[in-house]
Amino acid sequence: MSALAKASGALKSVDYEVFGRVQGEDGRGKGDGGGRRGAREEEARKLGVVGWVKNTSKGTVTGQVQGPEDKVNAMKSWLSKVGSPSSRIDRTSFSNEKEISKLDFSGFSTRY
Repeated sequence: MSALAKASGALKSVDYEVFGRVQGEDGRGKGDGGGRRGAREEEARKLGVVGWVKNTSKGTVTGQVQGPEDKVNAMKSWLSKVGSPSSRIDRTSFSNEKEISKLDFSGFSTRY
């Protein structure tokens, strides 16, 4: 990924929180064909970004995305507008957006 990151420009990191109906029926991301977090992991891998995702006790989904700026921006758009199948996104907030010198993660994972 480092060669790809260098070819794509600056590396970025951003934290996010997605509000709406964004968790599975049992509160753990299950009940909708493997969980909505699974769709986030799949999209992140498809786009070539790394980071993590986690359900919160507030019914939101929070996480962090890192990667080349254009790919992070594509993931931000997906998190804001598309989302997982059967989810309803009311809003997405982004914070701590910054340029980074190296990736802190080697893949995209679910945290519990």
